Amino acid sequence: MADLVVIGGGHAGCEAALASARMGIDTLLLTLNMDGIALMACNPVIGGSAKGHLVRELDALGGEMGLAIDDTFLQSRMLNMGKGPAVHSLRAQADKQAYQNRMRKALMTQEHLTVRQGEAASIETENQKVVAVTTATGARIPCRAVVAATGVYLKGSIIIGEHRHDGGPQGLMNASLLSRSLSDLGFELRRFKTGTPARVDVRTVDFDEMQEQKGDEPVVPFSFLTDRKLENTYSCYLTWTTPETHRIILDNLDRAPLYSGKIHGIGPRYCPSIEDKVVRFADKERHQIFLEPEGKESREWYVQGMSTSMPEDVQWAMYRTIPGLRRCEFTRLGYAIEYDCIDSLELRPTLESLRISGLFFAGQINGTSGYEEAACQGLLAGMNAALRIQGREQVLLTRDQAYIGVLTDDLTTKGTDEPYRMMTSRAEHRLYLRQDNADLRLTEIGFRAGLASEERLERMRRKREEAERLIHALRTTRFAPGEALNSFLREKGQPETAGSLNAEELLKRPEIHLADLQALKPEWREVSPAAAEQTEISVKYAGYLEKQQHLIEQARRMEEMLLPEDLPYEQMEHLRLEARQKLARQKPVSLAAAGRIPGVNPADVAVLTVWMEKQRRMKAEEEKAHDS
Repeated sequence: MADLVVIGGGHAGCEAALASARMGIDTLLLTLNMDGIALMACNPVIGGSAKGHLVRELDALGGEMGLAIDDTFLQSRMLNMGKGPAVHSLRAQADKQAYQNRMRKALMTQEHLTVRQGEAASIETENQKVVAVTTATGARIPCRAVVAATGVYLKGSIIIGEHRHDGGPQGLMNASLLSRSLSDLGFELRRFKTGTPARVDVRTVDFDEMQEQKGDEPVVPFSFLTDRKLENTYSCYLTWTTPETHRIILDNLDRAPLYSGKIHGIGPRYCPSIEDKVVRFADKERHQIFLEPEGKESREWYVQGMSTSMPEDVQWAMYRTIPGLRRCEFTRLGYAIEYDCIDSLELRPTLESLRISGLFFAGQINGTSGYEEAACQGLLAGMNAALRIQGREQVLLTRDQAYIGVLTDDLTTKGTDEPYRMMTSRAEHRLYLRQDNADLRLTEIGFRAGLASEERLERMRRKREEAERLIHALRTTRFAPGEALNSFLREKGQPETAGSLNAEELLKRPEIHLADLQALKPEWREVSPAAAEQTEISVKYAGYLEKQQHLIEQARRMEEMLLPEDLPYEQMEHLRLEARQKLARQKPVSLAAAGRIPGVNPADVAVLTVWMEKQRRMKAEEEKAHDS
C-alpha cells in the first residue's frame, strides 16, 4: 500500500517521487531497473539554452536536479553571454555515473519514499479514479494516485540499420505491458522516436586535431542553495564533419532507417540525426561536432552532433572521416529508439488526466524531449498528486510565472505532434522569466505547497531585501561634481560634467557596471553576488521590464477569467462546431487558455466572454431576488 505510486525512475520519476515524499506522502517509486535510475541515456548534460531556465525553476520550487548537477559536473558554461540576460543559460557536463549515484542516494535516504524494482503492468480504476497499480509479477499495490513517468521505455524498440529489437536505452529492457492498460483506459497512444550517437574510446581520439572548449570561471551554480566554490575539471572539444562524411551518408541513404521506412515514429525537429541534417541542410559544407566526457571513471566520450541509426558499417566509415576521430574505436553504436506516448491534450495544466482522477503523467510519455523538461514535469506532477491526496488546491503555473508554465500550457492547450523541446522563443515574457530570478518568482509557491524548505525561503528573502536596499541606495545617491567624478567618467569613455550625477542614472549607461560604482562606494560591495546581479539587471533594463510587466498584467486579467470545467460548450449555439468540440475535449481553465487552443479563434473567445457575462448577471439577479 502506498498513497502515491510513481512509475518510472528516470528524471521525471525521480523528481515526482522526491517531491511527494518531501510533502509527507507515502510514496513508492517503481522502476524497471534500479541501475537505470536517473540514467542519462543520451548526452550527460544538464541545462543549455532555455533548459537552464527550467533547472533553475525546478530548484527554486524545491527540486533535486540543480543540487545533483552542482555535486557531479565536469565542466560548466554560461551560454549566450553575448546577448541579454533573458537568454543567458547555464549548461553543465555531468559525470554520468556520479550523477546517477547522487540521485539514487537522494531517493534511498528520503523519508516517506520506497524504491522498488519491478514492471508496472496496469493501472486499476474504479468510477474513473485510480485505486491500484499491478505489476508484471502479479503484485497489486493499492494507492490513491499514480504518476506515470515511463520515459522512452513503453514498448521501446531499438533500431540500427536493418536491425531492430525490443528494448530500452543502453541495453536496458523495455516496458511491454503498460501500453495496453493505458489504451484500455481510453488513451490514444502515439509513436515518437529519439536517437543517440555512438560513444568512442577516449584513447583513440586525437584531441590535437580539435579545438579545445574550456569551461567558464568562476563557475555559476545551478542551485540557489549552493554557495561553495565550484571548479571545472574537464574541457570539451570541437571538430567538424567533412565532405567525405556527407558523401558516405548520401551514398547509403537507402540503408538509413529514417529514409527506408524502417522508422515510423516522429522524431525531434530540433535535435535531428546527422543523416537528417546532411539531407535537410544540403547547402552546408560541414556541421559542428563536439567531443564531451561521460565521467571521471569512464573512457567513453560522447560525440554530440552525430546522432544516427545508420547500419554499423556506415557508422564506422562516417565517424572515421572526422578530424580527431580518424582512428576512433566505438564502445557503443548509435541507435534510434521508438516508444509509445500519450496525447498531451488529454491532460490538465496540473498534468492530471482529464478522464481519470488521480492519474498524472510526466516526461517523455507526454511527448516531450530532454532531461530538464521531464524533471520539471515530474516535480509538478508529484507536487500536485501530493496536494490532491492532501485535499489541497493544486499548483497551476501560468505562462507569466515560469518556463514550466509555458511548457505545461503548450502541452495541454496546443499539444505537440513531435517531441517537444523548450526554447526561449516559446516564452512571450522571457525578459521577466530569467534564470537569475527563478527563486524570486517561484520559491514562495514551492514553500506554500510544502516542498521548498524554510532555508530556501529565507535565502530568497535575503536576496530580495539586499537588492531592494541597494536599488534604494543607487536611487538616492548623487556623486558630487569635481575631478574625481570626471576622472571616473573619462575612464569609462563618458562625457565630463560640471554638475552632480545620480548613481542609478549612471548605472543605466551601457558602459558602466555595478562593479564600477562599487569601487566608488565600497560599502555597496556588502551584498551577495546574486543580489548584485538582480540590482544591475533591474536598473539597466528598468524601462523594458516595466513594459513587460504591463503586458503581463494585461494577460493575467484574461488568465483570471476562469472557466468552470462543466461548461456546456455543446449548447452554445454561437460557437463554431470545431470550437465546441475542442473546448469540450480540453476543458481549458481560463478564457486565455481557451484562446490558445488551435482551432478556437478570437470570435469564439468573444462568444465565451458574452456567455460568461450573461451567466454572471443571471446569478447576480437570482441572488438579489433571493435576498429580497
